Amino acid sequence: MTVGEAAHDAIRRCRWIAQQTEEPGRITRTFLSPPMRAVHNELSTWMAAVGMQTTIDAAGNLRGVYPGASGISRRLYLGSHLDSVPGAGAFDGVLGVVMAIALVHLVAPHRLPFGIEVIGFSEEEGVRFSMPFIGSRAFAGTLDEATLTARDSTGISVREAISGFGLDPARLGEARFAASPLGYLEFHIEQGPVLEDNDLAVGIVQAIAGQSRAEVAFRGRAAHAGTTPMTMRHDALAGAAEWIGNVEAMALGTAGLVATVGRATVSPGAANVIPGECALTVDVRHANDPIRHDALERLKTVAQAIAARRALTIEWRPYLDQPATCMTPSFVSILERAASAAGATAPLMTSGAGHDAVVVAPHMPVGMLFVRSPGGISHHPDETVREEDVAVALSTGLNALELLAGTVDG
Repeated sequence: MTVGEAAHDAIRRCRWIAQQTEEPGRITRTFLSPPMRAVHNELSTWMAAVGMQTTIDAAGNLRGVYPGASGISRRLYLGSHLDSVPGAGAFDGVLGVVMAIALVHLVAPHRLPFGIEVIGFSEEEGVRFSMPFIGSRAFAGTLDEATLTARDSTGISVREAISGFGLDPARLGEARFAASPLGYLEFHIEQGPVLEDNDLAVGIVQAIAGQSRAEVAFRGRAAHAGTTPMTMRHDALAGAAEWIGNVEAMALGTAGLVATVGRATVSPGAANVIPGECALTVDVRHANDPIRHDALERLKTVAQAIAARRALTIEWRPYLDQPATCMTPSFVSILERAASAAGATAPLMTSGAGHDAVVVAPHMPVGMLFVRSPGGISHHPDETVREEDVAVALSTGLNALELLAGTVDG
């Protein structure tokens, strides 16, 4: 099979997986939902055909091991996630798993001086249990009791979902990665417009941005919209709107910062009533944690000043502080050289989205290659990839395996 044929086949397989869904007519595949069985069966059959030994671990991660040369115990992990958001596209996460198997297919029957394990993580999106990274946290050995007791909207716990899928929660410890890992490489669609805007097929992730989130509530006093003079109002929505403008301005004025007010709930919510409360969420991201923390603190100070000037009260509740994650410099360098050898211009990039690599990074070297998302579209049915871009990414991956083999030999 040529690289071009492998790219065509990878896209075909992603589109088949997209049809395995909980909701007819749109792509939705959550943690250990029934469609995941069909995905496991299809990919396991392909893995076995290219010489891999396949298993499903106790967290529902699909795993396939391609042995290295005789006597070699170190293992390189390749993978991404198989779950989706509701109403998803066909390639987020899934492409990385399919590309990983395709790379083994292209390498076989050659044996490298390390084993390769492809892993399709069972859960990354956090949809079913409002907790992300269940699969990769089991792989990293950091899945805690609080996660196992979390319940979905029907009252089923994570532990019960594992048992219901025919797996044994008591064996979760066996899902942890093997000793002395060589590292972890993840292939993923960019989910943004940067590569598209620069007409580039691939990019190399050097950092995954840290994230801060907070719930913010402006409270004033509801009153009649027709009888209350403008100078006597305590309009919570007006205060919130002024603050939202400041959120945007701060992000525009700080290089690399993105900030989003993603939800706003207004109460009482009637056309003829001055809003007495406006509850918001704010999401702040940056690859540099001190810059992110400073931005969030400044946004809090601005919110307090606006509330004081408008005779409102403010409630500020942080609920997420996820540190930035740097990719391993040696893996970044290998991917740079591998992309160059494939004839590709591959810029260094920061990922604004979270990935399984965030969970894996504290435990082994990690690297990540982005593939262009045409139109910058992701988490949407229109999400797609170009066959020629996937071919460039596969060529880069093959070159990276060769370069890594050289480091192990040395």
